[in-house]
Formats: sequence, structure tokens, C-alpha cells
Amino acid sequence: MDRTEADRRHRSQPEDMEDKEEKKDKKSSERVTLKKEIGLLSACAIIIGNIIGSGIFISPKGVLEHAGSVGLSLIVWVLGGGICALGSMCYAELGVTIPKSGGDYSYVTEIFGGLVGFLLLWSAVLIMYPTTLAVIALTFSNYVLQPAFQNCLPPYMATRLLSTICILFLTWVNCSSVRWATRIQDVFTIGKLLALGLIIVVGLVQICRGHYDALVPSVAFEFNQEPSVGQIALAFLQASFAFSGWNFLNYVTEEVVEPRKNLPRAIYISIPLVTLVYTLTNIAYFSSMSPEELLASNAVAVTFGEKLLGMFSWVMPISVALSTFGGINGYLFTSSRLCFSGAREGHLPYLLAMIHLKNCTPIPALLVCCIATIVILCIGETHNLINYVSFINYLSYGVTIAGLLYLRWKKPNLMRPIKVNMLIPISYMVFWAVLLGFSLYSEPVVCGLGMVIMLTGVPVYFLGVQWKKKPKWIYRVVERVTYMGQKLCFVVFPQEDPSETECLTASKAED
Repeated sequence: MDRTEADRRHRSQPEDMEDKEEKKDKKSSERVTLKKEIGLLSACAIIIGNIIGSGIFISPKGVLEHAGSVGLSLIVWVLGGGICALGSMCYAELGVTIPKSGGDYSYVTEIFGGLVGFLLLWSAVLIMYPTTLAVIALTFSNYVLQPAFQNCLPPYMATRLLSTICILFLTWVNCSSVRWATRIQDVFTIGKLLALGLIIVVGLVQICRGHYDALVPSVAFEFNQEPSVGQIALAFLQASFAFSGWNFLNYVTEEVVEPRKNLPRAIYISIPLVTLVYTLTNIAYFSSMSPEELLASNAVAVTFGEKLLGMFSWVMPISVALSTFGGINGYLFTSSRLCFSGAREGHLPYLLAMIHLKNCTPIPALLVCCIATIVILCIGETHNLINYVSFINYLSYGVTIAGLLYLRWKKPNLMRPIKVNMLIPISYMVFWAVLLGFSLYSEPVVCGLGMVIMLTGVPVYFLGVQWKKKPKWIYRVVERVTYMGQKLCFVVFPQEDPSETECLTASKAED
């Protein structure tokens, strides 16, 4: 009897150990981490959805105004897409070489160190993304309310209120589920392409009917003012606002399925498609509107619809509203990941690096993006800030691609699944330097204020990040706020997936 009992116990030990191992494996498989739910289609939708927001409905006026002629403005649109293609190829290399979420910020921090990375983060969180979100939200509310106020501008408070409701709703969606957010992005990206497709088809029909006077070369290159290099640079800055967002997939690299394959594929599909759509859309505008009419219009697509669609002109403001709605969702999704990445590096409060225990969404970072955007909306007119945003955008692009060149020189043995020809980043940097130089010359106040906004982050960095021996009461306050935020949002620190960064670590060890 004793021997039988002993045998039974001996046999049960491995079984007990196996049960423990199974539980351990099950526990590790249920780690709280960012979910990989972005496939190739959703990756393309993020790029296209973030680029096609309000820009194509706002920027044509600014590009034409600075370019001075129809022909030159169309050249600016085509070249703007070409420059984005060069930049996106560089970002494809950086995205698979440094496989971290956070885009420009993560790459610059990894290459140049904390201060440079923090300055990009500071300007993005403080002004760039909240302002862009506010502009897109206001465009959304203006187009939604336009049918109700056909003979006048929608009331100030009505546009702000509707914009705020839209931002709050999409913040709730992004907090609830990554899958919901990506599905909204997929659906509304298709809606955007259909809306622009309608404009393009109607415009091509007009051209086939012989309505292309403004596009005849002899007329298209009649300048209403002698174009200067500085004005052309400002035209490119205006176009860059419409193209901004081409690098946003790099902000969510850790949530992309097989990023080494899908990141570059999505970039190579999306950028040429958007460039083609933008160019054809502008050609369609000029098929039915004179340059003077386009410059006089505050809602180009609505004016286009009123002239050509007759009783179906209501389709256009609804289509634009759907387009901008998807743009708001995309910007919230990606900009929140920037806050998340900054907090994970210790450059923002650690609470922003936490994700929901069940939904695995960065709720604190999403709430910060939402609140910052609403504050910008309440301040007043935001359209004047587009030039500041465009300047800071271009500055961050140039610094990031300069980092690619520096990394090639400093760490030639670093593992690079994609390696672009050196002429691509060099060509981009030459264009970037010329554009920024002439922008500084033409608009020193605008560019100077953009630099001031960025440099205000220097004292913040040294006080908040570098100063390690702060008074104990500061740490107690931060700890208390973090604890309250965790209880309120039901969030914890995510566990990292070592497989994503092991190649980078191994390459560092070799260097």
C-alpha cells in the first residue's frame, strides 16, 4: 500500500510540473502588450488616411496663391509627392532597422540622443499634432454644417462644439479597441478615395467636353505675380501640409504584422497613389473653376460641387466631412503612440506609457492628445498656424534623414533589412536645405516662431529629464498622480516583445 502510494506520488510529480509549466506558458502568452493587428491593408489605410485629411481641400488655395500660376501649382503638387516618395523610402529603411514605434522621435533619440529627440517630441506634442487635429476637426465641422448655412459661414460656437464632440467620440473609440480604430480607418479611407474619385471623374468629363481653358499651357503659365524662389518655397510648404502624414505608419511599427515586409510595401503602394490622386484632383478643380474663383473660395470642394453637381451638390460637403472624420481618427491613433513612445523613453510622465489591462490601448496618451486638441480649438483661429506646423514638420523630416546618413557612417555593420541608395537621402537633404533656407528668407517671423516653439523644450528637458536629484516631494506627487491615473484608466506598463528588438541589440553588440 505504501509502495503504491509512493509510486502514485512519483508519477504525479512530473504531471504537476507539466501543469505548472502550462500555466506559466499560458500566463506569458497573455502578456499585456500592444497587439499586432495592423496588416498590409490597414497599413496602407493608415498612410493614405492620414495624408488625405483636410489638406487637399485647404491647401490648393495656398499653393496657387504662392505659386502664382496654375501650371506651376500643378508642378508643385507633383514634385511634392516625389519628395515624399524619397523621404518615405528613407523612413522604410529606418523603420526596419530601428523597429520601434514613435517614428521620427524614436529614430532621432536612438541616433542623436535624448535632447534632440525630446525637442522633436516637445514641438509635436505641444503644437504640431494638436494644431493639425484642430484644423482637420474644424474642416470637418465646417463642411458638415455648410448645407445648413448656405449663405453664410457656420457660427463660431457651433463649429467648435461639433469639432469637440467628434474628437471626444473618436478618442473613446481608440480607447476601446485597436481593431475598431483600424476598421474605421479602413472604411473611411475607402470613402475618401471615393470622394476624390468623384471629383476626378466629374473633372475629366468637363475636360472631355472642352472645358480646359485654365489648363492650356499658354494660359496655365500666365503669372499674376512674378514668382520668387521664396514664394515657391512657401508653395511647397503649403503642399507639404496636404502631404503630411506620409511617415505615420512608422509611429505604430510595433503594432504592424510582419513590419519588415508590410512597412515598406505599404509605403511603396500608398505614396504614389496619393500623389496621383492629388494631382488629378487639382486638375479637376481647374477644369471648372478659374484661378480667381479658386482663390476666392473658402471651401474649394463645395464650390466645385455647386458648379457641377447641381441638385446633388450636397454630396460634396458630406464626402469631405467623411474624409476629415477618418483623418481625425488616424491622427489620434498615431499621435497617441508618439506620446506613448516618449513616456516609455522617460521623456514624458510614465503614466503615458501605460496601456489598458484588457483592451491593450494607450488610454492616458490618447486622453492627453484629446485634451491638447480641445485646448487649441478653444484658443481661437488655428489656420494661421499651418505654416508653423509645416515648418516644424519639414525640420523634423530633415533631422531624421540626416540621422540615417549619420547612422550609415557611424554604424556600417548595423543590420538593415532594407538599404536604400545613398543618392536618395542626399537628394532629399539637398531639397530640404534649399526649401528651409528660402522659407527662412521669405517668412523669417513664421519660421523664427517655429524655432522658438521647438527651443522652449530645452529648459524643460534639463529640468524634467536630466535633473535626477529632484526634491522628494516632487517624486511623491508624481507617484501619487500616476497611481490615481492607473486606477482611473485601469492601465499598467506593457511587457516588451524581445523578438522585435533583438536584431538591433545584436547589431549594436557587433559595433
